[in-house]
Amino acid sequence: MRRLSLFAAAAVFAVSALAASSPAEAAYHLIRWEDSGFCQIWDENVPTSPWPTNYTIVSEQLLTFGDALVYKDGLLRSGMCAF
Repeated sequence: MRRLSLFAAAAVFAVSALAASSPAEAAYHLIRWEDSGFCQIWDENVPTSPWPTNYTIVSEQLLTFGDALVYKDGLLRSGMCAF
């Protein structure tokens, strides 16, 4: 009986370690605040929406934070976003 308990505990640990090591589905957007023109990277995994609500989404869904930084840099260089 004790061996069965140890085996079950090891199995639960292995499954939880595998779940923790798998990457989360990341989704980022760039939002532009209407009053200032400031662009911000918004993580769509945050369960709330940005506040206040005077913003516009100015990018498609970006998979990584690095992709969002590159996209933001392009918008800054084109003058669409303020720093």
